Amino acid sequence: MFQLKGIGVSVKMKPPLDPDFIPSSLWNRAFRQQVTKSVSKAVKVALERESGGLSCYELTLAGSSAKEAREANLFYVDRIIKNLLWMRGGWRLYLSGPDEIVQPLLKVYSREGERAFDVDLMSKAYRESFEVIVLDQKEEFPSPQEKTRPLGGHLDGYRIGFDLGASDWKVAALAQGETVYTAEFPWLPSEAADPHYHYHHLQAALHLAAAHLPRVEAIGGSAAGIYINNEPRVASLFRSLSPELFDQAIRPLFHRLKKEWGVPLEVANDGEVAALAGAMGFKINKLLAISMGSSEAGGYINKDGYITDWLNELAFVPIDYRSDAPQDEWSGDRGCGVQYFSQQAVFRLARSAGLALDESLPPTEKLKQVQDYLKKNDRRARLIFETIGVYLGYGIAHYADFYDLDHVFILGRVSSGDGGSIIVEIAQRVLQLEFPELAEKIKFHLPDERFRRLGQAVAAATLPIIPAKN
Repeated sequence: MFQLKGIGVSVKMKPPLDPDFIPSSLWNRAFRQQVTKSVSKAVKVALERESGGLSCYELTLAGSSAKEAREANLFYVDRIIKNLLWMRGGWRLYLSGPDEIVQPLLKVYSREGERAFDVDLMSKAYRESFEVIVLDQKEEFPSPQEKTRPLGGHLDGYRIGFDLGASDWKVAALAQGETVYTAEFPWLPSEAADPHYHYHHLQAALHLAAAHLPRVEAIGGSAAGIYINNEPRVASLFRSLSPELFDQAIRPLFHRLKKEWGVPLEVANDGEVAALAGAMGFKINKLLAISMGSSEAGGYINKDGYITDWLNELAFVPIDYRSDAPQDEWSGDRGCGVQYFSQQAVFRLARSAGLALDESLPPTEKLKQVQDYLKKNDRRARLIFETIGVYLGYGIAHYADFYDLDHVFILGRVSSGDGGSIIVEIAQRVLQLEFPELAEKIKFHLPDERFRRLGQAVAAATLPIIPAKN
């Protein structure tokens, strides 16, 4: 049993290559169970997004004033806010509750605090200065305002779709709903400090696909990062560019392409497009899509088949609560999804498994090395994917605390080959063992091999609406 902040956690299925893993789903559950046995108090949390979108939560805490209880309460609230920031998003955080909890959080969520990265990124994403508003417990607290809209699924006409990842880009051409061309090519956008690199790769992709169509009537794109109104607001793809170049050349990039091609063009976060691909392919709703590629992308389709105005940036959501959990190189936080559901997880675990990889190779080729070992029935390679499967099982239980789920759709390069089947099989076993009520409810979906790699480019092509001709 693990002890964290005075809360005991017993993990029934430990990751074979990472036995010290403390699942957030189990710790949160143990904390809530302990709270119900004592006098309790509450903290209210709300996050405001663009155009007045609001998500609200009330968190029940231990009522004890003992130091250990205060530390557990503060840890719990901080981790939940961190989750909500990246699942829901927001530039304004409302808090109402005991001063012993609220006042420390004011410092934590400031430009000088522990969550300075999150504060800065939310400010950039929403183009508003992040602020925390503390309300007296007698003041009226904001009411939720959740916004939804339909996403894509348009199959008429002649369309191009592209999917921009951190290690490769993919493109597809669709003619009246039929896929007539797909291709994928390696690139290293995060290392390019010249915006022309990104522009020319995009134009090359579009022209390649256009050569297979009689004409182009719409263009849709999927890309890693935060995209609002067809503008990249925050994206690791462009991390080598100066803030000035980003604002000058990258933020208006897709508006420029739309003007040059003279057709409807729409770009969405890669996680949302992954969810769209799953909803279209399997004709299902209440779906969380998880794409395991260079990073972890997430997207959600609700019970009505709509997307929300949430961020769903699961790469920054903590699923491991131990203090020495793997550190995200960008945010500096520990235990976040990017280190568990991506190529980074594979390479980290390969070292633990004693599997030597050629460090001179680009990430996609290093991943292929691991997958080739798996094809040869190398036990060390299998343990990597079994470990990720354990992570996923506990991770899905954590996500289910925040999303109404019936389906989980897994895609991305990490899930290619036999590794994807191993990951899903182990994740299902974790749910059956630890969360039987979720195991009965949630169904995993793993598309065929080609769809896992190229499905997002195809789905992206269906994003724009082609105006009716007079």
